[in-house]
Amino acid sequence: EVQLQASGGGLVQAGGSLRLSCAASGFTVDHYSIGWFRQVPGKARLGISCISTTDGSTYYDQSVKGRFAISRDNAKHTVYLQMNRLKPEDTAVYYCAAARRLSGCTVRDGTMDYWGKGTQVTVSS
Repeated sequence: EVQLQASGGGLVQAGGSLRLSCAASGFTVDHYSIGWFRQVPGKARLGISCISTTDGSTYYDQSVKGRFAISRDNAKHTVYLQMNRLKPEDTAVYYCAAARRLSGCTVRDGTMDYWGKGTQVTVSS
C-alpha cells in the first residue's frame, strides 16, 4: 500500500522551530518530487516547498524562503522540512505529497500522485 506519513507537527512559540518528516512507504522515492503544502481553514492549499529526489533541486515559496529548509534521505525514503523562526501566520495543517518526476520539483497541486494526511502546526504569539 502506498503511503506518505507526515509527522512532527505541534505547538510552538513564535521564533521557535519544528522539523516535519514525510516518510514514504509502498513505493521507492527515486525520481519523485516531494512537496510540502499547508492549508488554513477557508483558504486554498499552498505549496510552500519541494525537493527532487533525483537531482536535489528545491523550491521555496516567498513566505518561507530563508526560514524553512527542505532535505531528503533517499535511503530512508523520507523528506524533512526544517522550520525555523516560526511565525503565527505559519499556523496551518501541513501536508506532504509526491509527484512522479524525472527531474526538478513541483508544488502544482493537481500534479501530485500521492498525498499524506496532514499534521497540525500551531505557532503561538
